[in-house]
Amino acid sequence: MSEPFTPNEMMTIAASRALANDDVCFVGIGAPSAACNVARLTHAPDITLIYESGTIGTAPDVLPLSIGDGELCDTAVTTVAVPEMFRYWLQGGRITIGFLGAAQLDKYGNINTTVIGDYAHPKTRLPGGGGAPEIATSAKQIYITMAQSKRGMVEKIDFFTSFGHGDGGDHRKRLGIDTAGPTLLITDLAIWKPDPATKEFTVVSLHPGVTRQMVQDTCGWTVTFADQVESTPAPTALELTTLRDLQARTKAAHAGAAKP
Repeated sequence: MSEPFTPNEMMTIAASRALANDDVCFVGIGAPSAACNVARLTHAPDITLIYESGTIGTAPDVLPLSIGDGELCDTAVTTVAVPEMFRYWLQGGRITIGFLGAAQLDKYGNINTTVIGDYAHPKTRLPGGGGAPEIATSAKQIYITMAQSKRGMVEKIDFFTSFGHGDGGDHRKRLGIDTAGPTLLITDLAIWKPDPATKEFTVVSLHPGVTRQMVQDTCGWTVTFADQVESTPAPTALELTTLRDLQARTKAAHAGAAKP
């Protein structure tokens, strides 16, 4: 019998499994960072993790609070200037995976991290795009991870921060964007992939114990399910231990109680 796990742990571990040893991954702070580092500490020890501040090949012992966290620079193979990071590495086509989070997401993978409500008079002002808009168009593929809610997964986002598949279909191609865009969405309930033709995110795998109704109840659009919906394998003991140890070290470090 497998060890009990939370939906967020399942989400992080499922996301980590999507990364390969030879990936060069542009990492977002938060859930993407956790997933990428679990991958590095388990099945993908040679993955190259790049953070927006210019740290290349970083291997943090604890999860960073921000892209400016000293842990990233201290453990990186090298650190380059931000313009070099974006022009040479990202826009030069050297990033295989851009791993992003979202405050709001629509069914075509368009991301809002700017405002909730009207731009001029927002209900909530969010952190903004940072480098995500450039990552969304220049990385070869985009993976997105977020917890499901009707507030977050909406029919129409309030602001286009990072372009996914636009209105669907060949919208990216029509705009001259030649990268694949969002190819994977991992939530706390399911794994989604875009339909090859429409580019609408479609559920391809349900996490253990999750029903189709649970997915629909926490999504703001009418969910499409693949013809063959798989069941996501439960986390292994190694995956859970790795994630929990990483989170424990992070909590201790950020509380000022980390041991050398």
